[in-house]
Amino acid sequence: MLKELFYRPLYNPIYFRYGFFFVLALSVILNSFILHGESIFYILYILSVIFLGIGFYDKSIWFLTLLTFFTVTCRYLLIPDSNSNLGIFLIHLITYLLITLISAGLMKYAQKVEADNLELTVALSNTLDSRDHYTLHHSENVAIYSVQIAEKMKLSKVNCEIIRKGALLHDIGKIGIPEHILGKEGKLTEDEYTIIKSHPTLGHNMLKHIGDFHKNGVLDIVLYHHERFDGKGYPSGLKGQQIPLFARIVAIADTYDAITTKRVYREGYDLEYALEEIRKNKGLQFDPEIVDVFLSLFEQE
Repeated sequence: MLKELFYRPLYNPIYFRYGFFFVLALSVILNSFILHGESIFYILYILSVIFLGIGFYDKSIWFLTLLTFFTVTCRYLLIPDSNSNLGIFLIHLITYLLITLISAGLMKYAQKVEADNLELTVALSNTLDSRDHYTLHHSENVAIYSVQIAEKMKLSKVNCEIIRKGALLHDIGKIGIPEHILGKEGKLTEDEYTIIKSHPTLGHNMLKHIGDFHKNGVLDIVLYHHERFDGKGYPSGLKGQQIPLFARIVAIADTYDAITTKRVYREGYDLEYALEEIRKNKGLQFDPEIVDVFLSLFEQE
């Protein structure tokens, strides 16, 4: 929960934009009507320009300079100093502008790191999908459907991004499955099916050393997306609410795309057949509440 609160502004900087105006207004009110020029809360003006840089990191330097100038002017007028003069004002302006620009730079860096992580995730996903013509774009499709379900469930943007990454990587363990099994046209033998069923564990072992994936739930998706709500899935035989929520969401999206997509061993089925299969497995293979959410996406259309 604390981590989600920390990362929420990363996906929606508008929180910091509101914070800038709120803290600045609070500073003005305190100094104008309550503290009457006391300098004890000058720190609020510094906090406001930190919020300014983070919230408006994507704006031009002139925009940031203008709002910083306004903030410093408020501080200069409302917290009088016996030594106040143009030189002091300029020192404050330069200092506050540096704080604003440093804050904006840190936010730009954080955004770049997040973008690079997503690009790496997509690259790993594409590496898997490129092995099999018939499953090309499967992971991308599963990610799209999974996020649509998550958004319909009103999950936070942070969680939607986690689900998207987990869905993109959910089958990454299949990289370790031999080609002759992965692309076999006929029915799999029992031994071959056992090997196929090892891909969640293989994927988990491949990614478990990535700290963020371990903490945010991506690994849960990779490891548990083939668990069943009735406890008959694999690899751990988890049942009901024991299965992590994100994995339960991706499981439905994965099955839907698998049914509707052409595979090496069969043609893809139409929409009505796919939805009926999802509906029939409500409470068996899939979480019934998430099934209702998924089906509602098509009812609206």
